[in-house]
Amino acid sequence: MIKSESRMKEICQYIDEYQFENRRTPTMAQIAEAVGTVPSNIYKYLLEMEERGMINRCGREIEVFSAIQSNSELNRVPILGKIACGHPEFEEENFEEYIPLPVALFGKGDFFILHAKGNSMIEAGIEPGDVVVVRKQNSAIDGDIVVALVDNETTLKRFYIDKKRSCVRLHPENQKMKDIYVRDCHIQGVAQHVIKAL
Repeated sequence: MIKSESRMKEICQYIDEYQFENRRTPTMAQIAEAVGTVPSNIYKYLLEMEERGMINRCGREIEVFSAIQSNSELNRVPILGKIACGHPEFEEENFEEYIPLPVALFGKGDFFILHAKGNSMIEAGIEPGDVVVVRKQNSAIDGDIVVALVDNETTLKRFYIDKKRSCVRLHPENQKMKDIYVRDCHIQGVAQHVIKAL
């Protein structure tokens, strides 16, 4: 059987992505289904790929020599869609894609990424279209910029506990907008970085 170069790359990419997401090696049946062939062909491909130095096999484990697997200092972070920087707005979690973020710049942790829209956080340097890197967590301290879920609506605001009113104050960083007071809100994450296009 003549081995296809593109098929080899496809197999490598699938194994790489599967291992990153599942922390284990996929079975030959899973690889075969993913690339549209049969397990016996995958076995032959893996032998050839090992001979070429594309992979290393040890029992059932497969090591792929790629940027993601060889660099343990990358976080693979999902882009989940848009977040309202204005009035709270209903947002379903809308997965777009994964992107690698270097740990040296963004730190370690469980993150997700959202695209900002609206003008309520412009005085904090967050403008429409900016990419916001958010650390997943369900708590915040006064002054954190949070992704807050309020009555099934999400918004990006600065978080404060208002002890006098016994409620949460979600503060927009825009002098033209008013604070939002809520009795309860679910914190989905705390904003850590803003990525801008120049």
